[in-house]
Amino acid sequence: MSEKVQRSGSCGCGAVGVVAHQSSNKLGACHCRSCRRWGGGPLMTISCGTEVDFSGTEHIGVFDSSQWAERGFCKQCGSHLFYRLKQTGQHEMPVGLFDETDDLHFDHEVFVDERPSYYHFGNQTEELTGAECFAKFAPPAE
Repeated sequence: MSEKVQRSGSCGCGAVGVVAHQSSNKLGACHCRSCRRWGGGPLMTISCGTEVDFSGTEHIGVFDSSQWAERGFCKQCGSHLFYRLKQTGQHEMPVGLFDETDDLHFDHEVFVDERPSYYHFGNQTEELTGAECFAKFAPPAE
């Protein structure tokens, strides 16, 4: 069962603050090529829902990373701030932003079919391919 808790944190330079009011206690990793290009490795995130407040919004840059999502970053230090679904406003946020993370449980990995052969986590997790991920989480077609 996933608990929902409020978490706060900031980017690397502190120009952008974040409060996620309904974050999960489950940590996931995305191995898709886009996430690996963005950060040099898998993107490790917490699902934070739609209730996320930012301070220092003038320092946030956003770019469209696909038809369905956009990514946010700090324009001062380059820290990654979010992966946000355009249709629902759902935020997946890098775990490193948050101050308190001792309650997290690493329980899932997505796009395992795109994970390169040079790394593999030792944790027991649910593993979904890209197709399985879209089937499970994609919003219904309009």
